[in-house]
Amino acid sequence: MASTIAGFLDRHYFLLRRLHSLTGVLPIGVYLFPHLATNSSIVWGKLLNESKLPAGQLESLGIAAHAGVETFQHEVNFIHSLPGLVLIEIGLLWLPIAYHGLLGIYFAGTGRSNVDRYRYQDNWRYTLQRITGYIGVLFIFIHITSLRFGWTYWGLMPAFDPHAAASSTAQHFQQSTLGTTFIAAFYLVCVLALVYHFANGLWTAAITWGLTVSVHAQRRWGYVCGAVGLMLAGATVASVIGFSRLDIDAARQIEQVMRNGPAGAARHVEPGGSAVLSASPDGRDR
Repeated sequence: MASTIAGFLDRHYFLLRRLHSLTGVLPIGVYLFPHLATNSSIVWGKLLNESKLPAGQLESLGIAAHAGVETFQHEVNFIHSLPGLVLIEIGLLWLPIAYHGLLGIYFAGTGRSNVDRYRYQDNWRYTLQRITGYIGVLFIFIHITSLRFGWTYWGLMPAFDPHAAASSTAQHFQQSTLGTTFIAAFYLVCVLALVYHFANGLWTAAITWGLTVSVHAQRRWGYVCGAVGLMLAGATVASVIGFSRLDIDAARQIEQVMRNGPAGAARHVEPGGSAVLSASPDGRDR
């Protein structure tokens, strides 16, 4: 069986290698842009947008407006309103990720790094590409299963609620049994590894597809890829800091107001995390 698979991979190496390169850019790599832009909206949304919620209602709850919470919830609502979201995730994300990850592990396992003998920049990039690939496969599995399917890993990764996107993501960072510092460091290391893997892979993909043949073209494209990596790294750092420092109770109340509308109930969150909802004008509890 193993020899049959190895023979198939050897016979179709060129095609499989091209598809591996392509899936690393489209759709997996490109998906990092909207994904990290959405996550970092917890920071840039607060800086660039204004709250659309009634100021008086927020004041009556004793909380300040936070346009970042509203922006992030709006983005998550849009994503979850897409028709056939599960099919989109399977076809455009999970299957390409599985293909790229599994084949990448095979290529990395059969390749040879000579960084110990020839300490050239390209050899270090090749080695880092393999290491970040391993980190990326493990992280993506944990990330998807915890936030999409609710696997908490015995409390290490609190579940995500798309209807309370900001507060549950902040809980994900702040209420892990390992503590905020560990989770923040974990996400920084893993997501920055993915960013490097994409940016460096973008550079090598241009070589693979014959788009940058000369040394000068490769150098110019390297500057572009470096800028892309720095931009995505900035969004990563902003996201981690934003959710690690977000007031969970205040975010939860803002989300409640967004769900109920201006006539919704006032909500008080007890220190232990339980919510007490007051009755709305029609006398029913929310």
